[in-house]
Amino acid sequence: MNMFEIIQTTLTDKNIQSAITSTIFIILLGFFCRKKGIFNDQIGKMLSKVVLTVALPAMAFTSFLMDIDQKTLSEGMNILIWGLLIYIILIFVSKPMYLKYKGDKQDTLRVLTIFGSTTFFGIPIVGAIYGPEGVLYASIFNIGYRIFLYSYGYIKMSGLKMEAKNIKEMFLNPIVIATFLGLFIWMFQGYLPQVAVAAADGTISNFGFLRIDQTAVWLYKPMTYLSGLASPLAWLSIGATLGAVNFKTAITDRTSLFYSVNKIVFVPIINIVILAILSLTGILPMSAVSLGVIVIMMATPTATVAAAYAISFDKDALLASNASLLSTITAVVMIPIWIVAINLISSTGIFG
Repeated sequence: MNMFEIIQTTLTDKNIQSAITSTIFIILLGFFCRKKGIFNDQIGKMLSKVVLTVALPAMAFTSFLMDIDQKTLSEGMNILIWGLLIYIILIFVSKPMYLKYKGDKQDTLRVLTIFGSTTFFGIPIVGAIYGPEGVLYASIFNIGYRIFLYSYGYIKMSGLKMEAKNIKEMFLNPIVIATFLGLFIWMFQGYLPQVAVAAADGTISNFGFLRIDQTAVWLYKPMTYLSGLASPLAWLSIGATLGAVNFKTAITDRTSLFYSVNKIVFVPIINIVILAILSLTGILPMSAVSLGVIVIMMATPTATVAAAYAISFDKDALLASNASLLSTITAVVMIPIWIVAINLISSTGIFG
């Protein structure tokens, strides 16, 4: 299959088409509602709180409620390792990216480049394209993100040592709790007390008692409805947020434009190049799905927490706000391009 056939197949795939159009249309709906006054100035924050405290934890947890096999377990562990390594790599790589900037501006640009909105922006898109398997891998990948965001990110922006409140935030965050609980159930389901469950055809299968998708469907079903809210509410919130900011000011900021290209284009390329080398050498093999998850997660705009650090510690807050806006617009535009690129790269056979 040549390049043009791959592009055509990708763009005519109904699942990919619906994921792209859903993302863009619902973001535009949120933007329109904010501009028309249907949404007030608090709606973006309110929606994001619902997503972060209820919908995304439910999505992360339910994604782990699946059978485990050696291939999936091995893939998950490779993603966990890469999810830790990439942030160490970006800490060093981001330095030469912004050598011409000094002081607070350089620190802010580096932290904003290292940490994207993987949870709020990335996971809903991953879920729309790759389903539960993609969300599972994305949740595992995000473990390293959380560790470095609340440690290195905080220390770099505040100039202070790590505080207890950040350690608490790191481990008591609803998404983190849901991720670790789901990861535990997924990995150790075979060692948990087993419950016999009868299928519709009368066959009996045994499942760990915490596999509520099989043992307590009455509890599992509400969680699937909550997880289904994550994507549309997140996209509405993004649109509402974009509708409340000054485009003219942001677009004329060359530093923010430079940052947006680095964050949405070069950071994913760095991941692709290194992962291709690691896969070809057999050091850290990745599947095509894993590559897609990682690229989408890394091609995300400014992380909300990273921008909040810049504002809280007076580290060029205006730059952080402009960068957040422009990188969000750039990310929305680049979604279809990256999906096509992922399929083209996957067709080379480098990733299994």
